Amino acid sequence: MISSIRLTTAALLGSAAVANAATYSIASNADIKQTSSLLAWDLLQYYKGNLTGQTPGILPGPPPAGDYYWWEGGAMWGTLIDYWKFTGDSSYNHLITQAMLWQVGPDKDYMPPNVTASLGNDDQGFWGMSAMLAAENNFPDPPDDEPQWLALAQAVFNTQASADRHDTTCNGGLRWQIPWSNNGYNYKNSIANGCFFNLGARLARYTGNTTYADWAEKTWDWMRGVGFMDDKYNIYDGGHVEHNCTDINRAQFSYNNGVFLLGAAYMYNYTNGSDIWRERLDGLVDATIRVFFPDNIAYEVACEEHMSCTTDMLSFKGYVARWMATATQVAPFLAPRVLPVLRTSAEAAISSCTGEQNGQRACGFKWSTKTFDGSVGAGQQMNVLGAVSSLLIGQSRAPVTNSTGGTSKGDPNAGSQSDNFKDKYLPPTTGDKAGAGIMTVLILVSVVGTFGWMSTGV
Repeated sequence: MISSIRLTTAALLGSAAVANAATYSIASNADIKQTSSLLAWDLLQYYKGNLTGQTPGILPGPPPAGDYYWWEGGAMWGTLIDYWKFTGDSSYNHLITQAMLWQVGPDKDYMPPNVTASLGNDDQGFWGMSAMLAAENNFPDPPDDEPQWLALAQAVFNTQASADRHDTTCNGGLRWQIPWSNNGYNYKNSIANGCFFNLGARLARYTGNTTYADWAEKTWDWMRGVGFMDDKYNIYDGGHVEHNCTDINRAQFSYNNGVFLLGAAYMYNYTNGSDIWRERLDGLVDATIRVFFPDNIAYEVACEEHMSCTTDMLSFKGYVARWMATATQVAPFLAPRVLPVLRTSAEAAISSCTGEQNGQRACGFKWSTKTFDGSVGAGQQMNVLGAVSSLLIGQSRAPVTNSTGGTSKGDPNAGSQSDNFKDKYLPPTTGDKAGAGIMTVLILVSVVGTFGWMSTGV
């Protein structure tokens, strides 16, 4: 490990561009690459996993040890895999591979035991989507004796498709949390089901296996049936099983729309441009731009106005930009509508990058002000990197499949021997359920105070 860490650190230092006062530009592809290079370097200043004594793969945390939960590390590596694809800069590839493999867990399914206390289907799903991205982008394959990208994505999907994750409450759907004992186990939400839908759609396209597509269709139908996605393609956060998911928390977060939008684009591609998936995709794009891109600039509607965003929420904009850009590759009819919005938004994003850190170029969060707002962190930096680098989508290869040049090796049975947590965590008693309910109520009271203005609908 010592030699590996030294190599990683050297690669980081060698790739850094020196600039006393960077002025970011997206005027040309060369400018976009240079800007992206600086943004990537600055993002990795928040990462300590390459240092002696630290844990590879994760950002500092979870609270109170640091600001970041486990899932955001997985999301960051996905951002950097796309950065490699868009720019061709391989400086961080070793770091990405080391990080992605370190966190796979003993069953090679992205459920490491040390994160069990806060392990959600969405958390696992983000790592699985980054592994899927590595396969689709033909990111360099790991050594033969290590888990492979496609197999890791399949393992995540298979564990989430297991009967242990699905029950009859709310007529189906994934719960937010995986272990029985976690607060939030009694909540079913859009992002957990969105990650599952997204992975199913992408695995269907990559492998041609209809089982994945069937699950994607089933998940879409469930989202509509339970009311988490309405007729105008607004997507709401979730609901509690003890209320049959009828107590819908109507807060809207951009990554919910983004994860379903990208999945729908893959289903459109997989079904050879079917009318039904085109209609759904059109609806999602319209809703996403209407709600989350006022004046064509990314805006986190649930929390940005009063800056009540959590650390998690401060990272959503970048995922949405990347996912919308990739959607134009698998559903090209979207490009004339989506790409101009993403460019306008990216232009506003770089105008926020004048903070004191890193030579007067740290990025803020409120892009619509076109000034630095003082809000800094890995999420804020990742947002701008995703927005800027994805402007190179037009010169990038579309996601591959196993019949169009994909090299990643799969395992359709991956995850079949994974820990289902039932042996370690008994079903909750009535008292446990009451305790979890009280915690959820306390959390939601805070949420309602923040997002209550949205409860009347959009």
